[in-house]
This record gives sequence, structure tokens and C-alpha cells, in this order.
Amino acid sequence: MFRRQLILGAAALPLAAPALAQSAWPARGPVRLISTFPPGGFADTMARLLAAELTPRIGQSVVVENRAGAGGTLGANLAAQAAPDGYTLVMSHSSPFGVASGTYPNLAYNVVDGFTHLALLAESANLLMVKGDSPIRTLADYIEAARRGPIRYGSSGIGSGTHLMGEVMSRQANLPNMDHVPYRGSAAGLADLLGGRIESMFDPITTNTGMIRDGQVRVLALSTPTRIPAFPDIPTFAEQGMPVLTNTTWAGLSGPRGLPADIATKLTEASVAAMATPNVTARLEQLANYAPNPPVTGEAYTAFIREFAEKWGGAARQLGIVAGA
Repeated sequence: MFRRQLILGAAALPLAAPALAQSAWPARGPVRLISTFPPGGFADTMARLLAAELTPRIGQSVVVENRAGAGGTLGANLAAQAAPDGYTLVMSHSSPFGVASGTYPNLAYNVVDGFTHLALLAESANLLMVKGDSPIRTLADYIEAARRGPIRYGSSGIGSGTHLMGEVMSRQANLPNMDHVPYRGSAAGLADLLGGRIESMFDPITTNTGMIRDGQVRVLALSTPTRIPAFPDIPTFAEQGMPVLTNTTWAGLSGPRGLPADIATKLTEASVAAMATPNVTARLEQLANYAPNPPVTGEAYTAFIREFAEKWGGAARQLGIVAGA
């Protein structure tokens, strides 16, 4: 919406084994799906939605394995080093597969060429929010408060996409008093926001829709190009004079580099079908997320990742944001 075999004779059996192994995938289980962030956030939510729908489509259990840390790069690197046999997959995500290309000077993997990229599955608006009873009611109020004195904002980690949004806003609006507080995922940051230990947070909308509706948090701006149907009263950064913050958090399915073509095709088709089921589309709508239509798969998804990494990884390099610094 926004953007965007042959069985051979007995004498030949040894030579036929590799091809037979590929065609039989998945002959065993489970298939491991690495989520690069802790439970409860956007990446984990999408991974669990996908795993539940992939399992009956490929005929083996798909098990989500959370491998969080270092802005998602630990889990991404684990997937990059796995055997390309279709039994280890990863939720490719905008932070470890995009922003990290600029925030980690010695990143152990190549975000584009180090993987077999299969399909973009879902996108989520990013938001800037405060606690529901905060005296800050608008983006203009926030900017004014940040000019008067320090204001803390949380993100899902140093070098994450939400961290980068805060830094870009700070530079764009000349707000040196914006202080970054990193977390290992959304859940811990949200707890501190609600507890009054930080004043604001940048986060995907996915895990916040319930709190937005019941007033626990107030959203000051969304990162989408236009307002979203789920929350038509919430303005965008662009319409409030900050179009530079137009972006999304996204998640897709990838495997290690060199994934056999037949396995890649089966996984791509199954994942696209999974995201189109009534159960998943209803859940995405509830979370104010969306799946791309038409699907973005294979080379198109690879190009999508390359473009995103060039833009936001490049922005991180330009701003001098170094993970762990």
C-alpha cells in the first residue's frame, strides 16, 4: 500500500543422492526460523504468524527461535553461516538487513549478497509516542520541550532503525537535548515509557495498537507517506514538516546464500500464500500492518533490501552512528 526427480537405476544411486535430497525437502523437521529480536516485537510477531501458516504448507514444523542482540545482527549472522539446505531460515528485518550496513563498520555478513532473499512479508509504520498522560500532545510540543531541556527517547537498540530515526530527527530539527536510551527490543522500552522512566519512544506500530486505542500512549507522528486507515487521526511526520522521516519497519523471509532454487521457490510460494490467508490478513489489519500487494519476491525483494540499505545505512554513516559506540 505505501511504499513498497527422477529416480535412477540402482547402479546410479550414489550420483543421484544430492538431487534426491533437494527434491525431498523437507524430508525432516523441524525447520528453524530465526527471529533476530526478542519475543513481543514486530519481527517476532511476524515470525510466529508465518511459522503457523508455513507448517501445514511444507509438511514439517516451523519453529521460531529468538536470537536477539546487537540490533538483530547476531541472529542474522547465525543464519548467514548456516547450511543452505532449507532447514534454517531468518526473518530478514530492516534493522539487521538495512540500517546495520551503515552502523556496523565490520559487519560479518553482506546484507544483500550474503543471503537468498525470498519474499517481503509485511511492513509497519514507525511512530514517535509518549505516555498517554504526557503534557506533550503534538510533535510541535515535543520539539519545544526538547529545546527547553533534555528529553529521553527509547529505541530497540543502538544502531537500530528506530535509533536512527531519533538521530535524524535530532539533527534535522536541531535538538541536541534528545537523549537516546537503547533497549534489546520493544517490550523493555515500552515498560519504561509507561513507568515514566523515559519520556518518549520510537517504535513500530505493531505492538502498540492496543495501547494507542485505550489511551495508554499518545502517538505524535507516523513514518508512512500518508495517514493509515487504522488510525486516520494520527498525522505523519511528512505533513508536520519532516518528510525525511518517511520510512517503514519491514520483515521478510530469507535463507542462507546458495539456497537451492527448488527449495527457494517452494518457500517463496508458501510464504506469500501464508500471508494472504484470512487469519493473517485479519491479524495484520488489527496490528495496522500490511503485506505488499503485489508480492515482492526474489530479485525484487533483493533490490528492495539493497535500496533500503543504501538509503538508511548511508544515512547512519553520514551521521556517524556506530553501534556499540
